[in-house]
Amino acid sequence: MQFRTLGHSGLKVSALSFGAWQLGDLAYWGPHTPAQAADTVRVAIDHGINLFDTAEVYGNGASEHVLGQALGADRQRVLIATKVMPQNCTPQRLRASCEGSLKRLGTDYIDLFQIHWPFRQKPVRDTQGQPLKEEPNVMEACEMLRTLQGEGKIRAIGVSNFGNEDLDDWFFQGTAESNQVGYNIVSRAAEYELIPSSRAHQLGVLVYMPLLQGLLAVHWNTVEDIPIARRRTRHFAGHRDGVRHGGAGVEGLLLETILALREYSAAIGVPMATMCLCWVLAQPGVTSAIIGARKPEQLARNLQAATFNMGPAVIARLNEISAPLKVAMGKNADLWQDEDTSRIG
Repeated sequence: MQFRTLGHSGLKVSALSFGAWQLGDLAYWGPHTPAQAADTVRVAIDHGINLFDTAEVYGNGASEHVLGQALGADRQRVLIATKVMPQNCTPQRLRASCEGSLKRLGTDYIDLFQIHWPFRQKPVRDTQGQPLKEEPNVMEACEMLRTLQGEGKIRAIGVSNFGNEDLDDWFFQGTAESNQVGYNIVSRAAEYELIPSSRAHQLGVLVYMPLLQGLLAVHWNTVEDIPIARRRTRHFAGHRDGVRHGGAGVEGLLLETILALREYSAAIGVPMATMCLCWVLAQPGVTSAIIGARKPEQLARNLQAATFNMGPAVIARLNEISAPLKVAMGKNADLWQDEDTSRIG
């Protein structure tokens, strides 16, 4: 396993990290047993993964709870990252969210505490969509995070889905060590501004959805073959169930690109998922790619990417294959909402 330094934190994180959303959100990802979760976490640790990422919103806290139980006595060997929703970033709610995460995780400190989405540009709403009476602001959130650091409850501060303007505003008031971004070979909008801005602020970049929730790992031939929950990004047409944007999508080009990637992976003799993960890890500025799994065998298939080097010629060819889709998707780094309603500024 390769290890890379996260921002200025001094924390050494594995190039592949473990995404625990799948462990706790049964409605989205399907059933599993506590034993499967424990076995999967054990495989991750045994193969050198030391960063485990979750969030208070995943399964309404269930992901944190399951992860904490699965880690057990191994907690001291690993780094835990979790995220707080923007509506919980007023000082009182921020403290309460941190305490809640600590309790569910069964630990007395969090290694990386991340703001899940920015809240600078638009009024923040509660889970029912109603405007909050007391809205969070960056200055107060940064002050509370520093307080929690001083108390030893969190070690490092991170942000997630923060664009160029969001980062400028945040760093005017506070600090951070990382930015977690949605990024993969068929979702390259982050390359235009988000990743360069993160690098300019000397942030580590943690990548979520490096396999686009399985679309770059599982052999689905048509859009209808893809589970409804996995086809809600801007790749898909606005008329489909659960899609938030109103555009036409790029379904045809997406399927063409995935087919071309599949054919190229066969030609070079590298499994497609491994190839796509290697591509992410080879991108400038990327610190770690977060991979999710509910079962040990799912995780084991993706671990090859941690030690596999495909070389610059292969990376260049993959860039060529995915370039038309990059252009078609544009600069909006919000994977779900169109440019007018993008949450990433």
